[in-house]
Amino acid sequence: MKNLIIYYSRRGQNYVNGTIKSLEKGNAEFIAGFIKDAVDADIFEVDTVKPYSEDYTACTEEAKAELRAKARPELKKYLKDISEYENIFIAGPNWWGVYPMALYTQLEKLDFKNKTVHYVVTHEGSGLGGVPETIKDSCRGATVGSALEVRGGNAPSSRSQVENWAKNAVK
Repeated sequence: MKNLIIYYSRRGQNYVNGTIKSLEKGNAEFIAGFIKDAVDADIFEVDTVKPYSEDYTACTEEAKAELRAKARPELKKYLKDISEYENIFIAGPNWWGVYPMALYTQLEKLDFKNKTVHYVVTHEGSGLGGVPETIKDSCRGATVGSALEVRGGNAPSSRSQVENWAKNAVK
């Protein structure tokens, strides 16, 4: 059984526990690493051709505009085939109630038939938001497995929580 992680993570300015902080490693990147360690997964990072603003507030406005436009930002590289994987883990932040549009750019290009999708959302108080509904739409044909929400400020210290969840997800 092979496992794959697809994730998007924001480094730099982030909203953490009520204040804007600069992060060397994004919250979803921590989560993806913990999943990788727990279930021996391959990993694919979603990265946009046009970078989001380094300024947190400007980035939130860009994210809101993409959401309203249902944009699918161009990626630097694409994962084309997931046929060798049984479990697909998706990790990313909650931006305006859903994942960043760049994650959907990638997800909508893949064939999820006979795959089980498990997903993690990092957030600062908004939980899973609308991600459960968008996962069903974006990962057509997949069996949707378990979900996990992790408060972004807690992501660096969430190893045991994430590893336990991931191990249970693939049982």
